[in-house]
Amino acid sequence: MTVWDALVGQDAVVSTLTAAAEAAALVATAGPLAAARAGMTHSWLFTGPAGSGLAEAARAFAAGLLCESTPPGCGQCPACHTVLSDTAADLRTVRPEGLSIGVRDVRALIRDAASAPSAGSWRILLIDDADRFTDSAANALLKALEEPAERAVFLLCAPSVDDVLPTIRSRCRSVALRLPTVEDVVAVLVREGADEELARVAAQASQGHVGQARRLAADPQARARREAVLRLPSRLRRTGDCLAAAADLVEAATADAQAAGADRDEAETEALKTALGVGATSAGTRSASARGGGRAGGGAGAKPRSIQVRGAAGALKELERAQKSRGRRTVLDSLDRALVDLAGLYRDVLVSQLRAEVALVHPDHAEATAQLASAATPEQTLRRWEAVLATRQALADNPGLVPQLATESLALALRDA
Repeated sequence: MTVWDALVGQDAVVSTLTAAAEAAALVATAGPLAAARAGMTHSWLFTGPAGSGLAEAARAFAAGLLCESTPPGCGQCPACHTVLSDTAADLRTVRPEGLSIGVRDVRALIRDAASAPSAGSWRILLIDDADRFTDSAANALLKALEEPAERAVFLLCAPSVDDVLPTIRSRCRSVALRLPTVEDVVAVLVREGADEELARVAAQASQGHVGQARRLAADPQARARREAVLRLPSRLRRTGDCLAAAADLVEAATADAQAAGADRDEAETEALKTALGVGATSAGTRSASARGGGRAGGGAGAKPRSIQVRGAAGALKELERAQKSRGRRTVLDSLDRALVDLAGLYRDVLVSQLRAEVALVHPDHAEATAQLASAATPEQTLRRWEAVLATRQALADNPGLVPQLATESLALALRDA
């Protein structure tokens, strides 16, 4: 199994990246200029919708660049294994822990880029969600792309080229991914051991999002959360019902985020405390007077005293701030997945009303879809669908927007459309 097998339904992308990785191997024999002429460049921009596998494509390419075999990307050599597990010495991965990527993260990345590779031929800097750069961070990165280190390769991932500054994307080679087909996703899930019927429902419900399809196929709680979301339209009768439904939606997203981050937050906090020596104690030492025969300041009966590390409180406070920001991002991501499911339901209702001959997103909810279709006009359904999409966009564009208020407004709009 090669590293390229992780790219589901991306044959054209695999061909492009394989050729570039083969060209990159020319560095050892013919030099960087020959590699560039053969299709290798120092900066790449991977674009595509959520679920298309941007991070997987970038990581597979990183493995191909550092692979010790021919053709590159064998998936078996030590270099491939360390890249895929994110432990390679020549790979640095940056993921936004909160709502954005700050200039401090980018400056650390640039320092890494200036270092010579320690094992392979390239120093690789992989940046997830490159659309979340702050202005100062984007400007700092631009300087590194304008004057790249000889053996550095930047791999940026973003939903579309329009989400990245023109000055940055103009210096990158663009690789566009697409959502895989339902059949592609079903084949992957069945190969991984999922029941074929469940795999098909998960593939259609995820609308080509491979990660979400895997989650639905493997996690009963994820399927339960989806069921709760798809029941929401039937609950919207009175104003109180709308507010309760919105609260349940946000509460489920928050619980999902807390479950995902609780263990990680605790491990990070304990690791930092250990590194700083917080909570460590010392038995104390004898004072100078005690050593000279005076009163002892310590000894066998002395009580332990806490070791105070300068800056420890500030470091812990900074970690707590970062964890809160990451938790909010996780809540918004979870809520967004719920809104995608809801939008898919209203799309199915409209398909049913117009008698369009296309597959349903939620075929396992065909009966509920038919009931909603008979109780509304296509115009009402379209307005509801647009309301869901508008809420998604508002939450994406305004991270400071209170999710509770946004979902309450949506619930009322769905009832009154």
